[in-house]
Amino acid sequence: MAKLTKKQKEAQGKIENGKTYTVAEASALIKDVTNANFDPSVDLAVRLNVDPRKANQMVRGVVTLPHGTGKDVKVLALVTPDKEEEAKEAGADFVGLDEYLEKIKGGWTDVDVIITMPSVMGKLGPLGRVLGPRGLMPNPKTGTVTMDIAKAVSDVKAGKIDFKVDKTGIVHAAIGKASFDAEKIAGNARELLTTLVKLKPQASKGLYIKSIYMTSTMSPSVEIDTKRFTEQ
Repeated sequence: MAKLTKKQKEAQGKIENGKTYTVAEASALIKDVTNANFDPSVDLAVRLNVDPRKANQMVRGVVTLPHGTGKDVKVLALVTPDKEEEAKEAGADFVGLDEYLEKIKGGWTDVDVIITMPSVMGKLGPLGRVLGPRGLMPNPKTGTVTMDIAKAVSDVKAGKIDFKVDKTGIVHAAIGKASFDAEKIAGNARELLTTLVKLKPQASKGLYIKSIYMTSTMSPSVEIDTKRFTEQ
């Protein structure tokens, strides 16, 4: 195992072994234990009592984080010419169609979110092997395949994120930056957690949320009490 640096040891020492924290406590603690000379992301990892291999236990959805992600989200709008102006005005970073389809075919994926319209989806099918593994394939369920391009672009820019349980039953999501006030980190975390609770599949029996961990890119993880995450 790699040796801990002095700073890592100090950070680890601030987190009590075996203790679970409220969302507010964890948010303050993450700020305290993050020692980085850049502004790292704060992430939540939520282990759910679901079997994602079964269609009726798949958990995926979208949530608008009240305080945004703190990240400059790069948006590509793949639209027909009549929608280009609308996409540009809403703040899309890249707007077009065939030229970008060619670029993606060549392996270009320098964006965070792709938004498109139903009539264009047929052209994206062949690009599934490039977009799928990177989580970039637009999907009507997450609002990224729509006729209301302006709203979709604005929502993503304002802090709307989509999430999906992975094959091990964990939902990973970036919920802000370490530079955020602790209250803002906590507010974003609660928003994601309450959204996950609303999406509990009927087929999931017993305890639904098994564990919650908060971490930043450079910090040890802090465990959140699964029974107290709604506390202010």
